[in-house]
Amino acid sequence: MALYEHVFLARQDLSQQQVDALVEQYKGVISANGGSVGRVENWGLKSLTYRVNKNRKAYYTLMDLSCPPAALNEMERQMGLSEDVLRFLTIKVEAHEEGPSAMMQKREERSERGGFGDRDRGPRSFGDRDRGDRGDRPPRSFGGDAGADRGPRRPREGFEGGAE
Repeated sequence: MALYEHVFLARQDLSQQQVDALVEQYKGVISANGGSVGRVENWGLKSLTYRVNKNRKAYYTLMDLSCPPAALNEMERQMGLSEDVLRFLTIKVEAHEEGPSAMMQKREERSERGGFGDRDRGPRSFGDRDRGDRGDRPPRSFGGDAGADRGPRRPREGFEGGAE
């Protein structure tokens, strides 16, 4: 039998018991069609990146499946008909992962395996950079005579407003 990882998103206004009932319903569909469900992880209520069917949050659930394609098709057909399921995604895998998924690991455990935190970037200060010699520009003047070298100001042409 083929191995799959299946994630589905349930509506935010359901209770956790209703989400568990959905999981049991889909487990029954898989087992009735000759498959089995391994690990089930409830990732909880999480914010969505963008609104889906007027929902800003959803209950995420991961299921490891070992089933024939017909069982998976039947489960996905029923999820498509259900108003409680916002989205689902199934991925065929070579082997199921051991232990908790990346979403269930604590941040400390995730940082041990590398990622962005393993780069040596050095100090992050911008004020101590050597800007080199700026001989092509005159030194800046911040005194009261800024703009004195431009000459007297003239009114703009075609401008008729003003206090006279």
